[in-house]
Amino acid sequence: MSFTDAPVTKALVLGLVGLSIAASVFDIKHYFYISIGTHFFRYGQLWRMLTYQLCYTNSSEVLFGAMSLYHMRMVERLWGSRKYASFILVAALFTAIIPPIFLTVVLRPLSFGVLDYLPAGPTPILFAILAQYHAMIPQIYKYKVSLSSSPPPSNASDDTSGFIFSDKSTRYLMALQLALFQWPGSLLGAVVGWVVGYLWRNDLLPAAVARWRVPGWVVGLRAHKRNDRFDGIRRRLEDEGASTGVATGAQPAAEGEGNRRRPLGQQLIDEVRGAF
Repeated sequence: MSFTDAPVTKALVLGLVGLSIAASVFDIKHYFYISIGTHFFRYGQLWRMLTYQLCYTNSSEVLFGAMSLYHMRMVERLWGSRKYASFILVAALFTAIIPPIFLTVVLRPLSFGVLDYLPAGPTPILFAILAQYHAMIPQIYKYKVSLSSSPPPSNASDDTSGFIFSDKSTRYLMALQLALFQWPGSLLGAVVGWVVGYLWRNDLLPAAVARWRVPGWVVGLRAHKRNDRFDGIRRRLEDEGASTGVATGAQPAAEGEGNRRRPLGQQLIDEVRGAF
């Protein structure tokens, strides 16, 4: 288990852990959450919508967030790094705008100012990825946790009472823990993130947004087209050299042509023809 074929996931995990540690060391955690009344209405700090998802403010959320990103790296392996990075940026844009606006326009007035807080952390982005993980990655096995402490009889059927889990259940439980750490604000972000991921999955976002991709050099795809072009030129030159050698045969067509450079395969064919 590693970050093989998942460079974007590796960058996200290292960035999340590094920024969270830096925010704690330099005592700047107060810049990464949103209080609608204080930050928006009193001081007009709308830039917080672009920063509140950069890091978590406590170690438990950092741990669960990093583990969730790591376990969902299979999405990047199936999609490819370029599409995955594009999805992350699109999801980050939507989840940076929608939760603060929804909290400001709808929830805060309905709750008479009680619901005013949006916690720091990329929980909305994680749930957008979780929506893809839920739809793409199949279950490998299931198991049941019995509600009875006594061992079941040998002739017991599969209808015994208990909870059925799968190998994906731990991923969902970690994400659920993140959604409930600082609820209701964290729960709002989780719901919005899941909805954004669902809309992307079902092609319900604007077509221009869904088709947009980051430049290839962002994820290390800079030299592929250039190599393909040179390979095409090399193959064409080899084909032209082979066709010229077949047309001339073993003997040179003109004086001085015997010194012409020929492909290795053509030289072997000429040697065999000369022997017979």
